Amino acid sequence: MLCYQDCVELSDLTEEEIEAIAQHEHLPEMAALELGNYLVHTAEGIPMIKRIILDDIEDARRRKHDQKALQLKLVLKHFVDTHPDAAKS
Repeated sequence: MLCYQDCVELSDLTEEEIEAIAQHEHLPEMAALELGNYLVHTAEGIPMIKRIILDDIEDARRRKHDQKALQLKLVLKHFVDTHPDAAKS
């Protein structure tokens, strides 16, 4: 049986990227992992994940959660670095 960490490793996403999807979509982390895994393997999904992270950064800024915004910027940088199609959108 696969555990959560096994699923993360198979998804081509980091735990932080999955957490960003969960926060944005108001989903449990396992459901966000499934959604993210689907999206990251489609051409349309890469820019969607990037937009999700950008939305989360903006939400953190609006709420004056500067530390969270900075952490999400690092998540975004890693996502763009590891998914070259994200840089195009």
